[in-house]
Amino acid sequence: IFGMGDRPSSIRAGAWRAFPAVNMGTSEEAVEVFPFAPGLDASKIEVSVDKGLLTIAGERAAELPADEGKVDVYANERFAGAFKRVIGLPEDVDASAVQATYRNGVLKILVPKHERAKPRRVEVRGLEHNA
Repeated sequence: IFGMGDRPSSIRAGAWRAFPAVNMGTSEEAVEVFPFAPGLDASKIEVSVDKGLLTIAGERAAELPADEGKVDVYANERFAGAFKRVIGLPEDVDASAVQATYRNGVLKILVPKHERAKPRRVEVRGLEHNA
């Protein structure tokens, strides 16, 4: 049973302890996704978009002491192994223009919105009335 703090905060949020943990938001220009995944090789991170789903996949190696005889592990809280995280995207994004960068353990993914989905200012013209 989930406690109140263990539930996803939205329909797009993942389960508690999902890897990588993700912050996600939107601006007028793009959907911004920030997976927190320290200890990865950027060249081995796979990011793809297909049918409205953003997929982040890769693998993080275990960093336990080398097996030189018997090793007693007292705590192993760091996730290691293959991972895949799938996030639903809104319909108004341009999946053909996704950008991804990785720095200091944070993957930054920008999914731009279609021009038609961006807010725009509409000019209001005054009409002269002949009385």
